[in-house]
Amino acid sequence: TPLPLAFAILHTDARVDLFLDQRKLTSAVILHLGQRVRIFPREAFASALATLGRQGARVYLDMAAIPMAVVDRLSGAHVISGPNPCALFQACKNAVELDGMRAAHRRDGVALVRFLGWLERTMTDGRHVTEIEAADRLEAFRREGTHFRGLSFATISAAGPNGAIVHYRATPATDCSLQAGSLYLVDSGAQYLDGTTDVTRTIAIGPPAAEPQRRFTQVLKGHIALAMAVFPVGTTGSQLDVLARQALWVDGVDYDHGTSHGVGCYLNVHEGPQRIASSGNAIEITPGMVVSDEPGYYKAGAYGIRIESLLAVRPVVPSPAGAERPLLDFEVLTLAPIDRVLIETVLLSPPERAWVDAYHAWVRDTLTPLLEPDDTAWLARATAPLT
Repeated sequence: TPLPLAFAILHTDARVDLFLDQRKLTSAVILHLGQRVRIFPREAFASALATLGRQGARVYLDMAAIPMAVVDRLSGAHVISGPNPCALFQACKNAVELDGMRAAHRRDGVALVRFLGWLERTMTDGRHVTEIEAADRLEAFRREGTHFRGLSFATISAAGPNGAIVHYRATPATDCSLQAGSLYLVDSGAQYLDGTTDVTRTIAIGPPAAEPQRRFTQVLKGHIALAMAVFPVGTTGSQLDVLARQALWVDGVDYDHGTSHGVGCYLNVHEGPQRIASSGNAIEITPGMVVSDEPGYYKAGAYGIRIESLLAVRPVVPSPAGAERPLLDFEVLTLAPIDRVLIETVLLSPPERAWVDAYHAWVRDTLTPLLEPDDTAWLARATAPLT
């Protein structure tokens, strides 16, 4: 996250008391905040809460998200519980933010294609590549992009059985080489001044075995089902979650994490209040929200598979003839090829095959003008129509 660790108390007269390490504030930021925002050291937050408690103040808290330490220090206050009133406004991006997210994903797509092309060429030359080396190379490509400000989270660079560890992080003690006949899962993202990215691709290192190929294709079917979803206004994430799992359920397998989380615009890469998961969530999926689409499958001790792209929620315009309620669908933001080697095409329906080919054509047409010849040639092969 690009945010400094801070706390704030918003008063009913619109004054704000902001508590943070003041070394993180520039004079320009202080000027921008204005006189209605008072700056205090972060350490003063606890005493400010205690004062509110002693005064018996009415304090509105989101009890589902607030640290218990805050509640404890408000002893004596009249606490009113409810959802964070800022979260939904933050989650629904405006037109400028959405344009920024699109631009950030184009630059991120360039870095991803350069990385994937480099990885294939390096492995084809017979040189060993380790998890940490791959993560470092991907970060280096991203750092060359305009407006890059850092990674949005520590890259999950997971070879073979490490891919089955959902939140794996390579260390010198666990770092291993990408081996022929295995899968490589890379989950990564970046913070740009105009947007935040989060993308996962699973890559076959050499020809894949039959089972991983089948599981990958089932995960892809779920990914496509969510990306293609059309749904009425008022739909919640828990109502959409089954779309991403149904192809895996046919074989009696599943994944034990949510299908989707919200994503901020140069803010937190995990952002609420929306999410798509089997657990209950009463938040409606609303135009302007950006969510991930990331079904997966994990076989302990063997391999992991996840395909993740970011989606922006938008109204369906025009509405279908005869529609009796307004509809929403998704715009795909992420530009990164899906490994065609891992797709068992006979498992895809004609609409699913058409979706893959259309997605790859969009990736190719968008990124080709931004790439050097070697990467352009690789992208043309990687996004060729399915056979």
